[in-house]
Amino acid sequence: MTPTDLTITPRDRRFGRGQGSARHWLNGDPIATAFFNALSITFPRGEAYFIDSVRVFREGVPDRLAQEIAAFTRQEVVHSREHLAFNRQVTDNGYDVSLLDADVVRLLDLARQRPPIISLAATMALEHFTAILAHELLRDPRYLVGAEPEAAAMWRWHAIEEIEHKGVAHDTWMHATRNWSRAKRWRVKTLMMLIVTKHFLHHRARGMMELLRQDGITNVRAWGGLLHYALVRPGILRRVARPWMSYFLPGFHPWRVDDRALIALADSAYADARMAAPATA
Repeated sequence: MTPTDLTITPRDRRFGRGQGSARHWLNGDPIATAFFNALSITFPRGEAYFIDSVRVFREGVPDRLAQEIAAFTRQEVVHSREHLAFNRQVTDNGYDVSLLDADVVRLLDLARQRPPIISLAATMALEHFTAILAHELLRDPRYLVGAEPEAAAMWRWHAIEEIEHKGVAHDTWMHATRNWSRAKRWRVKTLMMLIVTKHFLHHRARGMMELLRQDGITNVRAWGGLLHYALVRPGILRRVARPWMSYFLPGFHPWRVDDRALIALADSAYADARMAAPATA
């Protein structure tokens, strides 16, 4: 269950305004930069979809969940704004992101043709993805070693808020499907996670390959670099494999892992000090 003392706090932050950005802003590494840039391109449209998917079902929810949906909405609106600003820096550095954006538009147009409860299931799956990636990013701040300070601060801020609101879509889903059998609920949500995972990995890899192509990195060199980054060092996708699988357990809830301590850690001097060390395998 979502902790009763949880506070979802919208933080109206602005990052990197009026500043230039290096093309490879993450330690001069085109592979690592492509990983985060390709994610960021998806966020403004994706988070608008998340908001719409959850708010469709806000009528009649318990008061506490209604407050959490409102806070979730405010957080996601600001996330969209800041990623739009970040994405402008990506394009200012010469990247053409039209293919990446077109992929997002096409997928969301298809998703919006489905019943609203299916959109909510897709949102719940994607919110789990963002929450486990956020957990890993805050668990080991060295993923952002060598990053430009404003960019690193933006990604940590986003991760903090993803953890805070990680239960909102799930709790909304549980309320919306309260008259379903447990078997039907599990079947639909797990099927949607498999579909979402397939599309997420395919299109994010496609987007990263496109950005690397624009850096002159193609074929084996590009694929090898991406696979090494994702699965070996620092291995962020390898590290989130187990929490991803936890989604399929009967009775799963995002707050079975209470990682609010990471939020405090992200703001501490300890986290800043660790930025000086290289990411571990």
